[in-house]
Amino acid sequence: MRFVQASALDSIDDYRLLEGEKPQAGAGQVVIRIAACGVGYVDALVALGRYQVKPPLPHTPGQEVGGVIEAVGESVEHLAPGDRVMATVRGGFAEFARAPAALAVKIPDAMSFTQAAGFRINTITALHGLRDRAALRPGERLLVFGAAGGVGSAALQVGKILGAEVIAAASSEEKRAFAKAHGADHVIDTAPEGWRDRLKALTDGKGPTVIFDPVCGPLFEPAFRSLGWGGRHLVVGFAGGPIPALPANLSLMKGAALVGVDVRQFMQFEAAKAEAHLNELLSWVADGRLVPIVGRTFGLDAFAEALQFALSGQGMGKTVVEIT
Repeated sequence: MRFVQASALDSIDDYRLLEGEKPQAGAGQVVIRIAACGVGYVDALVALGRYQVKPPLPHTPGQEVGGVIEAVGESVEHLAPGDRVMATVRGGFAEFARAPAALAVKIPDAMSFTQAAGFRINTITALHGLRDRAALRPGERLLVFGAAGGVGSAALQVGKILGAEVIAAASSEEKRAFAKAHGADHVIDTAPEGWRDRLKALTDGKGPTVIFDPVCGPLFEPAFRSLGWGGRHLVVGFAGGPIPALPANLSLMKGAALVGVDVRQFMQFEAAKAEAHLNELLSWVADGRLVPIVGRTFGLDAFAEALQFALSGQGMGKTVVEIT
């Protein structure tokens, strides 16, 4: 089988497309013939050793895949060869990967493999953040930063399903049009000068109630200052660069909360709840309420370009590497 691997995490140039043996399924495991693997900003950071959790070496990028069960190991009863699944694996830039059977989930007929490959982490992040951490209520105003990106567009869609009025913040006219086409009620640019005044005009002077922020860039403090009374600002990631600080008195003055959203630890410490969230999200796909957004796709031979593109922040929707 073909797979991508590097023995160092210094540069994308360290990665090579190699040939190797197909993995075998052990007890409680499955082997998946991978059709597609999602690749996001975090995947690119991990591949370069820049993420807070560094992978063991040698490293094959990619953790979210869509594909078909090739083989099942002993004691696996809920899956069988031929089942269409999404799964979390270690090393998704490959034609085959082994995964714990508990992390492989059947997907609805309405879901393609490319949609499945970018679904689990982004949509669980969105639902966990908006429902569990922000307690978003129908009719509240939700401001989404990075609204054209993978997790931002998921938050936009989930926010609409939960009944919010969604304002999408994006850096270019193309990205704002993308967000509008996928359900945003309003769009706003991210040019700092006069930004709070433009946001105020969009919200009848009241500001947003909830902010979903995977960027935490130059508008981090102006956005928090724009929150309405009792607002919640969700810290999801730091795609905007250096980690910003916030004067503690602003929380008191606004009666507002700065709330962390860490999907990795949520899935670790609250696994049953995360599984319930995923099942609910998949039911929304099955009944047509949620249509996962696929962005740019790359072939396996173009893995380096895919990683570089994911790192650039230029993507709209979830970037995917198509394996077969």
